[in-house]
Amino acid sequence: MVPLLIVLLLALILFGAGFAVELLWWVAIAVLVIWLLGFVVRPAASGGKRGRWYRW
Repeated sequence: MVPLLIVLLLALILFGAGFAVELLWWVAIAVLVIWLLGFVVRPAASGGKRGRWYRW
């Protein structure tokens, strides 16, 4: 009975980790797209110069 519970627990952990990793990949892709769009549609900075859309 204990080995069966250990296998089920391991399967749940691996399933949860796989879901979390896939979610992190989608978040990383969304951030990359937003970051790249920032270079295309960046607002003009003060003084008429084109500036960065982020502040760091």
